[in-house]
Amino acid sequence: MSERKAMAAASSVSQTPGGCGQTESPKEGGLPERRDLPIGVLDSGVGGISVLREMVRLMPGEDFLFYGDAAYAPYGTKTRQQVCERTLACVEEMMQTGIKALVVACNTATSAAIEVLREKYDRQIPVVGIEPALKPAVSGGRNGGGKPTVLVMATPGTVAGEKWKALTRQYEGKAKILSLPCPGLMEYVERGILEGDELNRFLRDLLGELPRSGVDAVVLGCTHYPFVRHELEKIFSSETRILDGSEGTARQLLRRLKKRELLRMDPSHEGQVTFTGSGEAREDFCRMLLEWEP
Repeated sequence: MSERKAMAAASSVSQTPGGCGQTESPKEGGLPERRDLPIGVLDSGVGGISVLREMVRLMPGEDFLFYGDAAYAPYGTKTRQQVCERTLACVEEMMQTGIKALVVACNTATSAAIEVLREKYDRQIPVVGIEPALKPAVSGGRNGGGKPTVLVMATPGTVAGEKWKALTRQYEGKAKILSLPCPGLMEYVERGILEGDELNRFLRDLLGELPRSGVDAVVLGCTHYPFVRHELEKIFSSETRILDGSEGTARQLLRRLKKRELLRMDPSHEGQVTFTGSGEAREDFCRMLLEWEP
């Protein structure tokens, strides 16, 4: 992968008039070089950088605008309406800046707002959300045969959402699915605590009496959680698969860009990543996460 330049800027966002129920599509823009616009990536904080990394690897010639709504994090403990309204406000600011596609790299925001976002913007730009990697977890089967046991770690907002409940119903009878709300885990990533004894103790307390050796797959249902994969690997059996939806989301974005003929045409262009959002600018931290390997 070619070396990426990362720039950070702090900005504030205002609420979108009309709130979450507003679905009026914006007027069509007229930018002649739409292919050269960046791809917008939205998360409540820095967790979406786990998705951004996969997109950068898959499309190194594309520019990306990453928006972290850190001033309003965490999304996972807020109501669906609050998350939806906040997501719309952030996306509106990104649209004003200029983006050629939108990736909602936040499971909670996807659950709360993706349908509204698609209704409002999808005729203008591709809109891609992220879902927990439940399908590959179930299809991977069980060690020794039979129905697999799949543990899904997610924010309280994701687990309580109708989108998540509908997704789990698709796999009833095919797997034993355990949903574990994880309040407080994303804050460890936001603070830069990605491994170590403190995080390990928190994870063990969070898991409580849940089985370890009998779990065939762990699905990371929040984009922050891939950054603590190393500590999870210490807790679960070496045969337990740990999955997240980052790679699948990146592939889906590539398909959508190809379909709409929005990929950059200049093969010599070295893609750049720009970091922006609400709250304090964190360029060095975001760059570290973009390049981080456990």
